[in-house]
Amino acid sequence: MDATEIPLKAPRLISTGVPASDVEQLERALIDASTRVPVLMFYASAIVWLLLGTLLAGFVSFKLHAPDLLSNVSFLTWGRVRPAHMNIMLYGWASMAGMGTAIWIMARLCRTVLRHPLLLVAGAAFWNLGVLLGVGAILAGDSTGYQWLEFPPYAAVILFVAYSLIMSWAVLMFRFRRGEQIYITQWYLVGAFLWFPWMYAAAQLMLFVVPVQGVLQASVTWWYANNLLFLWFGAIGLGTAYYMIPKVIGRPVYSYHLATIGFWTYALFSSWTGMQRLIDGPFPAWMITASIAATILTIIPVATVGLNHHMTLQDNFSLLRYSPTLRFTVFGAMSYTVFSALGVLISLRSTARYINFTEASVAYSHLGLYAFYSMIIFGSMYYIVPRLVGREWRYASLIKLHFWGSVYGIGLMTLMLLAGGFVQGLSMNDPSLPFVESVQSVLPYLRGRSLAGVLMTVAHFIFAFHFCLMLFGLGRTASVPTFLNPVEEEGTESHL
Repeated sequence: MDATEIPLKAPRLISTGVPASDVEQLERALIDASTRVPVLMFYASAIVWLLLGTLLAGFVSFKLHAPDLLSNVSFLTWGRVRPAHMNIMLYGWASMAGMGTAIWIMARLCRTVLRHPLLLVAGAAFWNLGVLLGVGAILAGDSTGYQWLEFPPYAAVILFVAYSLIMSWAVLMFRFRRGEQIYITQWYLVGAFLWFPWMYAAAQLMLFVVPVQGVLQASVTWWYANNLLFLWFGAIGLGTAYYMIPKVIGRPVYSYHLATIGFWTYALFSSWTGMQRLIDGPFPAWMITASIAATILTIIPVATVGLNHHMTLQDNFSLLRYSPTLRFTVFGAMSYTVFSALGVLISLRSTARYINFTEASVAYSHLGLYAFYSMIIFGSMYYIVPRLVGREWRYASLIKLHFWGSVYGIGLMTLMLLAGGFVQGLSMNDPSLPFVESVQSVLPYLRGRSLAGVLMTVAHFIFAFHFCLMLFGLGRTASVPTFLNPVEEEGTESHL
């Protein structure tokens, strides 16, 4: 079989020139050229934050079972390094990589070049400044103490200004789009760009500007954390998957009717979640019950999105062998189902009685932020970067190492944290056992988590090295994408 027979989209190499008669191809080349600088800046910044966050994650993980490690250094205590790591991963890696992907996809789907791209570059620079100041403040002891909102107000203001620059151009692109049809990906991305400032501003107002009192602070914090995971990262992740899967295999989404149901039920039910993290706390019963019911009802968008992706991929699953974008994206889409199912399980009162405030909740966050969201973003970067730099990824072996290191790493980490959480919960609910035994019971699982972190660290550094090769023009020139496996000669066993 010849490589050109594999129905994967070939890269648009700007350096080879585009025939003037091919209007669509010329249009895409112009759009890619207009987005090149800002998107690559978002990606490069995100990868730097990813590496820093990964190193801090390893340090945090080792301190859980070796607490005396550098315990005399104030800014390296667990209570400072852990929130610094989480905020780096949330606002440094995940947000910047997601915004870079969203900008490129929105420009492609709106069929319009990116006007004044330097303003987006300025937005990215201010965002980096806000994250840098926020992380520095946390390590210096100037943390707010609220989960995922630890940045002090002066860093939050810079982030909000930066986001205003970024969001305004995303909305303007959508406003001046060409064509009447709105693709399902645009629904999710526009929704994400509008939901984030609402959530962030509302949480800041209620916690710092006009602060609520008492237990309401915890309810606002968990409302924000869950909605950040669903309405910001989740919306970008699902929108990207809806774009990448049909694009790579060359066929349309199976059902727009299912896509519509999935989007509106996702927007409705996901926004009610968060209070289930406070089961058995001093809160009105109806608040927690409403969140539990909403979490259970998220099964509707999970089922519709999963069915839509499966039917779109039908008869094309063999392409997972070749396409890095498809392999990462499909793994992320499958992880979305697992993440949602686990969310339903741990939100039930009968289950939460045992695993609330244990490592199981950490496993849930890792599944959503990494296995679901980050893997889809990795897949999108493997698709987008070649179209921006005019080169293909140099080494298929490095892509496979990145994929399997990430898969085994997040899989092992999730299993260790879930198992450790259940063991820890059972120990804490046994009144005959002293509390220290519940702490000791989870130590073997925390060591397993550290091993998983080593795998993910190796995978991230491999990806960063490969990205640097692309950024400095050291990729390979080719007319077909980088395949994960060599293509067999014609006359041998057929792949498709």
